[in-house]
Amino acid sequence: MDRLLYYLELGEEDGFLLFWSKEIIVATAIILLCYALSQVLGRALLRIAGRLNASRAFDSRMLERSTPPIQFLVNCTGWYLAISRLHIPEKLHLVASGALFVAIVVVLTNIAYRIADEALLRYGARVAGEEMSRQLMPLVQKLVSIFLIGTALIITLKHFNYDILSLVTALGVGSLAIGLAAKDTLANMVSGFTLMLDRPFRIGDVIELGNKSGEVIDIGLRSTKIKGADSTYLIIPNSELCNTTLVNMALPDSRVKVKVPLGVAYGTDVAAAKELLVQTALAVPGVVAEPGPEVYFTNFGESALNLNLFFWVADYRQQAVVVDRINSAIAGAFITHGIIMPFPTRTVFIEKDANHAPQD
Repeated sequence: MDRLLYYLELGEEDGFLLFWSKEIIVATAIILLCYALSQVLGRALLRIAGRLNASRAFDSRMLERSTPPIQFLVNCTGWYLAISRLHIPEKLHLVASGALFVAIVVVLTNIAYRIADEALLRYGARVAGEEMSRQLMPLVQKLVSIFLIGTALIITLKHFNYDILSLVTALGVGSLAIGLAAKDTLANMVSGFTLMLDRPFRIGDVIELGNKSGEVIDIGLRSTKIKGADSTYLIIPNSELCNTTLVNMALPDSRVKVKVPLGVAYGTDVAAAKELLVQTALAVPGVVAEPGPEVYFTNFGESALNLNLFFWVADYRQQAVVVDRINSAIAGAFITHGIIMPFPTRTVFIEKDANHAPQD
């Protein structure tokens, strides 16, 4: 080993070919050594991940995702050390070293992102809840990516002796100009973030916003997409949702109370009609038994005794179907029991004026 190092040691009497042969051999040895080290390290990390897979799944996944970039980092380090040892022109040395430094920074940033992403996937649902985590995770992942890329950019520019302060100042002025030009877009983005935190509705809920209603399909940073009953898509800016009163049919639970107004003819036994309406409603699938249906005699109409039937539907998505069943069942029950639902009528009396009647 000592003799090998003696032969590889550079000397003043070495010729051009011998000099560069020794340089290339040593550089190649460093690269191969780091490559072998990366392979050994990769296999060791994967073996450790396999052992942790059963008891500590989080650490296992983190090691599995971090192993490839760690191996690449070791290889880049070998190239960096090999090039640093070569006696090449200073400019070429700076270019090669700078390129490898950038590669190392990129790899370190990738490792940091993978670790952060795995941590967010593990602890996001535990801290914020599964539904909120599903909505917030894409935004948080983008913010983490921007932070890591910005940090890597600053480190790289600092390595090449760029003035970071002037760059940050320029970015600040540019951000201000962009903010003024896109204030509506920024307002929608802030409103989207507020909706994700406040959670007035969730994906899959049916909401009513003025004369618009539908199922929430997606909650984005700029807008929320709602699918109407006729399968049309409503794209509503988030700022409008934050500043408008809306009705969420799915909260606090999926039940919904429905009112069916109707009238019976004068002379009908109101108590019997109310009991018939309750029993008819209870027999309809989808109507909640507890709290049960209720019927109220509201007022004396011009041509009918007005009643209101109230009942709860188990799932608000089935409201229209249940109301159709209720109306059909009531119509059949009234016919069976001889109860008449009158329509408005008017009786017109025409008196003959004898003084102005035509004479025969």
